[in-house]
Amino acid sequence: MIKIRIPATSANLGAGFDALGLALTYYNYVELEESDTIDISSTDSVQIPKDESNLIYISARDLFEVCGKRLNGLKIIQSNDIPMARGLGSSSACIVAGLVGANTLLGSPLTTDDLVDLAAQIEGHPDNTAPALLGGIVTAVFDGRKVQWVKQEVFTKLKFVAIIPDFELKTEKARACLPKEVSHRDAVYNLSRAALFSASLLTGKFENLRTAVDDKLHQPYRMELIPHCGEVFDIAYTHGAYGVYISGAGPTVMAIVDEKNEFFVGKMRFSLENAGLNGWRVEQFSIDNEGTTILD
Repeated sequence: MIKIRIPATSANLGAGFDALGLALTYYNYVELEESDTIDISSTDSVQIPKDESNLIYISARDLFEVCGKRLNGLKIIQSNDIPMARGLGSSSACIVAGLVGANTLLGSPLTTDDLVDLAAQIEGHPDNTAPALLGGIVTAVFDGRKVQWVKQEVFTKLKFVAIIPDFELKTEKARACLPKEVSHRDAVYNLSRAALFSASLLTGKFENLRTAVDDKLHQPYRMELIPHCGEVFDIAYTHGAYGVYISGAGPTVMAIVDEKNEFFVGKMRFSLENAGLNGWRVEQFSIDNEGTTILD
């Protein structure tokens, strides 16, 4: 049986809508092997599909079909630490697990580029699937069939602090609230900030990040779907965050913090409790530069 570790991801990074994403040191684990039947189980209390609608199974079956092979069944054991529908790439983790697992079972006939393309085709965009597979921070362009991507390993003195609410926000709903057209001025606003984010992160100009994570394409609209989101932003900036943004489609809020700001997590928890926001939990991570890894 193959065991796979898949990192959570944080997409968009503020202004890089559907183009930027990074992997975090927060993981799901999946074990799988070929079988004559579909046997899917979970090691925790998370409710998962246990039939052909399971996303790991669907992705594995798709890869078998691409390779001209028939998949009769799979035994899948999931460990689901990444919370679902919270903007941390839980669905992308399932897609990547299925593709990497199936490719490994077949002797790795597909290249990394092939897997990146397939994952984006299944998910619809590469901002979560590409960093989940590759690790690091990934800039990607998807034309509907092929992904052009660049991975950059990031070794910074930064912490990524996820402020995770106790409610879900489905990606479909978060996308439905976005305008169908944007102004030329708003497009330029985002393009400049997305470019500034990558350059500032990689060169250590962290003081630029507050400007770089600001955007006009998605966050102003999604904030309306996330109660107290603006208040959480304000609290994080009060405690010294370099930048704060909605992770993926939300509702998780991500704060970028200097490693020397050692009491940030404690201060956030205290302030959230004092503000009556007891349903938000605070978790600290680093950037995962490895991506999806075969453990056994």
